[in-house]
Amino acid sequence: MNAAPDAAVHSIRVLVADDDRSYLASLRELIDRQPELEVVATAVDGIQAIELAEQLEPDAVVLDLHMPLLDGVSAAARLRRDHPSICLIALTGDDAPTLHRAVLEAGADEVLLKTALLDALVERLTRARAAVKR
Repeated sequence: MNAAPDAAVHSIRVLVADDDRSYLASLRELIDRQPELEVVATAVDGIQAIELAEQLEPDAVVLDLHMPLLDGVSAAARLRRDHPSICLIALTGDDAPTLHRAVLEAGADEVLLKTALLDALVERLTRARAAVKR
């Protein structure tokens, strides 16, 4: 019994939501370049993000705080309620402590400024691997 069974390495399945389609495309490309991450869908508003999370059950959701139909704070609260173990990262261009506090209280794991996104997002989603339950 020398050979250990292969441990399957699963990608972290990520749903990304942002109403800025060019930013969304860039973010998707950035995430997909990471070998441990996989974008399973993108959404352009808060309602679509919730619907896709229901359908696809991603491991993580990255969502903008300023989206049409349903803002990011409300979407985060709903996602946290319906998916308590999901990794939930809020993105914003707003350096507004009140807004950051609101989304954290709604259930986001972290708030990232879009300007400081790359390193922090990849590092945080990689840490989510431990929480992925298959």
